Formats: sequence, C-alpha cells, structure tokens
Amino acid sequence: MTGTMSSRIPVTLLTGFLGSGKTTILNHLVQQSELADALVIINEFAAIPLDHQLVAHSTDNVVMEMNSGCLCCTIRGDLITTLRDIHWRFSRGGQRQFDRVLIETTGLADPAPIIHTLMTQAEVATRYRLDGIVTALDLATGSGMLDVHPEAIRQVAMADVLLLTKGDLITPRQRSALERRLDSINPAAPRLDVPNGVVAPDGLLNLGFFSTDGKTPDVKRWLREEAYADTHTAGVEHDGHDHSEDHSGLHHGHDTHDVNRHDDHIRAFCFSLNEPIPEVVLAAWLETLLRFAGSNILRVKGILNVEGHDRPYVIQGVQHIFHPPMSLPAWPDDDHRSRVIFITRDVNRQAIEETFDAFRQAVPQAWVAES
Repeated sequence: MTGTMSSRIPVTLLTGFLGSGKTTILNHLVQQSELADALVIINEFAAIPLDHQLVAHSTDNVVMEMNSGCLCCTIRGDLITTLRDIHWRFSRGGQRQFDRVLIETTGLADPAPIIHTLMTQAEVATRYRLDGIVTALDLATGSGMLDVHPEAIRQVAMADVLLLTKGDLITPRQRSALERRLDSINPAAPRLDVPNGVVAPDGLLNLGFFSTDGKTPDVKRWLREEAYADTHTAGVEHDGHDHSEDHSGLHHGHDTHDVNRHDDHIRAFCFSLNEPIPEVVLAAWLETLLRFAGSNILRVKGILNVEGHDRPYVIQGVQHIFHPPMSLPAWPDDDHRSRVIFITRDVNRQAIEETFDAFRQAVPQAWVAES
C-alpha cells in the first residue's frame, strides 16, 4: 500500500483569504523549474476569470481554469471531473504530461471539502494524494480577517505551511501580536516571508508523508511534534499519556502570551501514549470522535503503535473523513510511542484523552464478557 500511495500524483492546495496575494505567489511559482512539470488548476469565483489573466504561462505549464464557482461549493462535480479528465486531456502518446498538480482556491474556500475529495472519491483517490496545504496570510489585514471570517481561521489552522505577505505594511509590534496568535492556531506550520510573491518552491513541495523522490518517510518532519510541547512542564505521568502540554492544547510562543485575548476556538495539541494501543480500542475511539465531533476535528495526523503489530501505522484525517491507516516498513527510530496531532475547534485535549481512557477501560472488559 505504501508504494502505491507514494506513486500517486501529489496535489498542493494553495489557499488564503481574499487579498492575501495567492495569485501573485502563483505567478512566481509557475515560472520556477521545480514546477515545470506541474499542472495548475485555478478556481475563481466570478463570471469573468480575471485571475486567469494574471497567471504566467509557459510551454512547460498547463493552466486550467474552473470558473463555475467556488471549489467548496462545486466540489463533487467540477473538481472531480477536472482531476479525472486531465489524465487523458493532457497526455501525448499515452504519456501524462505533468508530475504534480497545484490548485489555487478562491479566498472563500474551506479546504476541507477539497481534501475529502482527494481522500474518498474513487476516481480521484486512486490517482492523487494530498501533498500539502499552503496558506497565504496578509499580515496587514490578517488579524481583522481572523476576527471576522471563520474560513480564514480554518485555512490557517489546516495549513502545512504559512506564507506571510505584505510584511512591509505593518509595524514590528503588530507583527509580533499576530505571530503570537498564529502560535495558538497552528504552532507547527513553518512561516515563510513572501515579499512581492517571491518564495522558494522547495519550501512548499513534498510536505506530505510521502515524497516524490522515493525517500523513506520523514516522520519527525511530518509530525513536528515538538511544536506542540509546553516549555514550562515536562514528564510523562503514570497513565502513559505525555502531559507535556496543558489541556487547552495551546502552544505558547511567549511566556507573556494571553491566550484569551483572541479566542479563535482552535486547539492544537499532541496526544501521546507510551503503551501499544489495542486495535479494538483504537477503532472504537476514532469512530466515536468522528461521529460526535467530526466537524470540529479540522486535521489529524499521527503514527501509531498498535498492539500485535511490529510495524507502525500512519493515520491522517480531516473532519469526519479518515484515510485508511497505512503501515510503514519499520519504525523510523527508537521512539515507538503513539503520537497523534490534533487541530480542533472547540474540542480540547482533555476531551480527547478522556474519551480514549474510557474505551481503553471499557472495550476489553466487554470483549471478555462476550467470550
């Protein structure tokens, strides 16, 4: 399964709220050699696709335009059809003419439905895999956007990389305040300054668990577990959980940060367990989380030590959709803990842990009773 997944076409999602500079960034990216074999899909919520006129064209890049509406609104039609058809529409002599796909969404798009399509639609999921979510954030208007638009918060919370634009339009104090807010929403996503849309492509590609060069998956880079650790406490309590973070799940980049100043309702934390997880407990726990809190679990990714299995399993999901667990050939290092990163809305770490503990105590007893 690992080989099949790694050979699928990587898809990068470029998102960001209105005015964040996505098109300027894309205009720069498509001129770089790293994206010479990329197919670009542009989504513009307008009858006249103005953004299309701003995108640089070259013989090495194929640029498609989907102007039938917002991706999150037409997700089960237009995007599925486009991803299915580009295999044969952009081929020569039976050979596909692109090695990766870059989708620029409208600023109003919630990334979740697009990711659901990549994970669940048979015609799409068998050919493509999500490589990463890249979100552009206008530093000059970012705080206001986050205050008013929940879509902007979700775009930031779900990002693998944040591209910070228009930094020359704010003061150092304003930037520091916004950076602290980003620490709370998404502490693990690297932040890259992007002056005038210029950014190195290698910081935006191969963000997923699998890379196009076929190297062994870099679990440490993918999870970025250290970003969720609280610097004020350390240690593992007797129940096996790693309690290096507080139950709010917020990472504090500065000792004086007031987490209540901007409550975006986003919680980002790492659930860690030393002991192997019984398979039946894992299945029941995840099913319950998705059933009762799925819409508020924005992203999940982790590596699991499942009882009775020598090899680790990798999981990742968005809201109520989980990709089937994938086994790795071996543990990447001597750390065999189960570690799961959660980015949630109005679901704190304590609720996640208590739900797991309840199943860990109840499920084995129920199975014994039935036998």
